Amino acid sequence: MKIVLFANTDWFLYNFKLSLAQALRARGDEVILLSPPGEYGPRLHALGFRWEPLPVSRSGVNPLAELVVIRRISDLYRAWQPDLVHHFTIKCVIYGSFAARCVGVRGIVNSVTGLGFALLANSFKARLIRPVVLALYRLALRGTQVIFQNADNRDTLAGYGVLAKSGVQVIAGDGIDTTRFVPAAQPPDSPVVLMMARLLYSKGVADFVAAARGVREQLPEVRFLLAGAPDPGNPESVDESSLAAWRATGDVEFLGQRSDVLALNQSASVVVLASTQGEGIPRALLEGAACGVPMVATDVPGCRDLVVDGVTGLLVSPGAPAQLAAALLRLLRDAALRAQMGAAARARVEQTFSDQQVIAQTCAVYQSALGMRA
Repeated sequence: MKIVLFANTDWFLYNFKLSLAQALRARGDEVILLSPPGEYGPRLHALGFRWEPLPVSRSGVNPLAELVVIRRISDLYRAWQPDLVHHFTIKCVIYGSFAARCVGVRGIVNSVTGLGFALLANSFKARLIRPVVLALYRLALRGTQVIFQNADNRDTLAGYGVLAKSGVQVIAGDGIDTTRFVPAAQPPDSPVVLMMARLLYSKGVADFVAAARGVREQLPEVRFLLAGAPDPGNPESVDESSLAAWRATGDVEFLGQRSDVLALNQSASVVVLASTQGEGIPRALLEGAACGVPMVATDVPGCRDLVVDGVTGLLVSPGAPAQLAAALLRLLRDAALRAQMGAAARARVEQTFSDQQVIAQTCAVYQSALGMRA
């Protein structure tokens, strides 16, 4: 079987879908990886995969330019004649589905890994484009298998009436290699709080910085690390003046985009995600949990699907840096509690979120997609 995996970055394919691609190849499928060009494409090539670059502007709104992109995808699908295509992220889902239906691809699978700015934000721009996005979703998802990472996101889109003619599945996250992401041999020598996220206000970056200040007033030896880069294509990206002001305080170390995520998670005492709008199943927490690190996160969709409050970590209200600081102080002052919650977090990942489970469920969806008619 020939399968195309199409995402909006090669980074996403390499970091989130490599295990799936390897499993498909191992069972004898021909796998083509499609994304805009980037530094991770050559890495995929080096692993023996066929990766094809396709420029797609994440923030482009020019109708003619966007139609050209759909035409290019259609041409590729027509030339490749795949049996099944699997799309990730909103533009790939919408444009890829239109293209696949146009050329008669038999199986179409769409992963909605989060609802995004248009459906979650409350700004004027978000409210303005929301009806357009919903209309496009309604057309694109018709006759396809749609995978959600949590029931909240599924129910939200279902409430808008866009899933009536779709097959719908919930698969908990992208999966994680629990043989690679393992606890460190020794606990960290000094306390470290780690948050990995794009530098967006909706990720709770400002709340993380405020919480760091509050914690360090009482425990100045704690290091706060924030790994991630701004996202200029997103309306909620943190501006450079705010970043400069936060850097100047010295409460948080801004690491930028990092590839050594395993080492960072193994060095952490606590992992954090302070999202204010919800997630799919947040990879930033999943990697820490797999490494046996307790989590502190906001009580929003996605985070609460992974964090069992009081068992694998602590949940706090979104947009409440004082609560976030209090939860961190509780864990940082209690090594036994950290160890207990970290062990429970690791066990939960092994039971529910491992690569093997997610890949098996995804392959079952593929079989369903091949039996659907658009």
